Amino acid sequence: MSELLLKAHTGRTTGTRSSRRLRAEGLVPGVIYGLGEESVSVAVEWPALRKALTTEAGVNALLTIDVDGKEQLSIVKDIQRHPTRRDVIHVDFIRLDANVEVEVEVPLVLVGEAREVTQVSGMVDQTMFSLAILSRPDAIPTEVTADISELEVGSTITVGDIELPDGVRAAADADETVASAVVTRSTIEAMRADDAAEAAEGEEGAAAEGGDDAGEGDDA
Repeated sequence: MSELLLKAHTGRTTGTRSSRRLRAEGLVPGVIYGLGEESVSVAVEWPALRKALTTEAGVNALLTIDVDGKEQLSIVKDIQRHPTRRDVIHVDFIRLDANVEVEVEVPLVLVGEAREVTQVSGMVDQTMFSLAILSRPDAIPTEVTADISELEVGSTITVGDIELPDGVRAAADADETVASAVVTRSTIEAMRADDAAEAAEGEEGAAAEGGDDAGEGDDA
């Protein structure tokens, strides 16, 4: 079981008015479900829930929820917030089996320096910021990383290129793009301007050489 323990208050009345009253008392209404068992409407104390959600694991923190004296390993599946105040107004917990994989989303962080890209004033465009993974509850990483050191302009990094920890596998398609190296429009325009300037200089030089050759012919 996890070290994060939440005491669940059961037997709450469902409905908007009841939920408002609970929140006024410092409780967050929610539901716990999964593993083939019936869903149970619960309420948990907000300070304890906030503490659980602010650990390094974030929303993927393993929780032990005490439901009427029965401790159940769980994880937060969904959080509903107030649209303007952003207060947590409802939370869904899913029961876990310590020996069975669970699918969760973890942050995806790019590491390394794409020198081949920066040398041509390009940029790395990250298109995926979290990755769906399958993992045993006790092996869920706080984040996964993708190394961009070997990235070149025009190339991409996909899910299949990510090195995952032991016991963790990607739930997303291996061909899905994580990041790509591109040249910005301003860089392209600057490169075109440089090419045009070089071409103009070349034409001027050729014209000058042609004029010198003509003058030498007249002297003869």
